[in-house]
Amino acid sequence: MNRNRTDLERERDAGQSAEAGLVRRAQGGDTDAFGELVAIYMQRCYYAALGMVGSPQDAEDLSQEAFVRAVRARARLDPDRPFYPWLYQILRRLCYNFTRDTSSRRKKLERAGGWLVAEATVRAASDDPERVRANEALRERLERAIGELPMAQREVFVLKEFEGLKYREIADLLDVPIGTVMSRLYAARQRLAARLEGLE
Repeated sequence: MNRNRTDLERERDAGQSAEAGLVRRAQGGDTDAFGELVAIYMQRCYYAALGMVGSPQDAEDLSQEAFVRAVRARARLDPDRPFYPWLYQILRRLCYNFTRDTSSRRKKLERAGGWLVAEATVRAASDDPERVRANEALRERLERAIGELPMAQREVFVLKEFEGLKYREIADLLDVPIGTVMSRLYAARQRLAARLEGLE
């Protein structure tokens, strides 16, 4: 049994009217109404973010952050306009900034690994061919070891060893407790030491 176009239009209009009511209530500070909007659009936001950033965990974090920001900006909601396009603009900016920042940080970390390798090579330079070969092997092993560090550990290692930041500066930059910085740095050094053991 086919439904005619008028039935579909009535359904759509009823849905828009219900959403407009939720938006008005949310604007007034009704957390239950905002919770209903979250329930309606969370999955859609998650999949949109996943398509932009590629990581399930990051997509979940970003879609949740979009709703947090939407709550803060609820005074700018327009009940006469659909909610999702407005929310999507918040999500899109978050994903764009995340991708840009992550890409920039990754490039910086990759360059930093090269700085350490270059410095180790210069320090160990020698005219002795046997020593040059040994140093080259050490350089390659070191480069691989740095590249295999988990990103969180590598980031802290680079900020400390290459940028010369203090623990507090790193904690503030990454918005993590100072103890987290110290534990990540310790773990990074332990992993590097284990990989390079016996090569000196």
